[in-house]
Amino acid sequence: MNRRRMLHSLKAGVDLGDYEDAAVLPLETDPQIYLSRNSLPQPFHLICEKDTVISQLSGSADVHLRESSVNRFRMDVGDHVYIPAGTPHQIVPIEPGVTLRYMPLEAGRLGTAWYCSGCGAEVQRYEFEHDNEVPLIVTYAAATLRFNADIQARTCANCGVVHPEIDLARYGWDAAATSMSSLTTK
Repeated sequence: MNRRRMLHSLKAGVDLGDYEDAAVLPLETDPQIYLSRNSLPQPFHLICEKDTVISQLSGSADVHLRESSVNRFRMDVGDHVYIPAGTPHQIVPIEPGVTLRYMPLEAGRLGTAWYCSGCGAEVQRYEFEHDNEVPLIVTYAAATLRFNADIQARTCANCGVVHPEIDLARYGWDAAATSMSSLTTK
């Protein structure tokens, strides 16, 4: 998607893949706005070093939070959710929709984390420095590909449950996964 000074977010969002988080404003704009279409549960919890805000433009979703006094927010059209820095969060659509994510231009470190469906423990986390030149979908796909490739990364150290691989093609991320091969791990 080309960055523009103005776009029709609902129309542009339909053409995006799930959780593409495509930057839509000129590169130097702070805060930057990221656009996504979401029809499937986000395959991981996203962790942002700095505060972020999510806005629901269409559809509805639950935002699940970890390490927070609040566990879940319901988002309908027009709702905004403030996510404090460092809070793992996952968007789970109730009905397909388009969201905006507001993040500082210098977003710092971001992370993807997977939690055990059996006991709730954190199974694996990958962290990376946000790079405004690299589309977030590429980084998300690379982290998910790395998670898929390592059975130890998918095995809960707490209860031993082995989590299934995530189908990148289902999210439209299979092509993006090959664009970035390495992440910095924590």
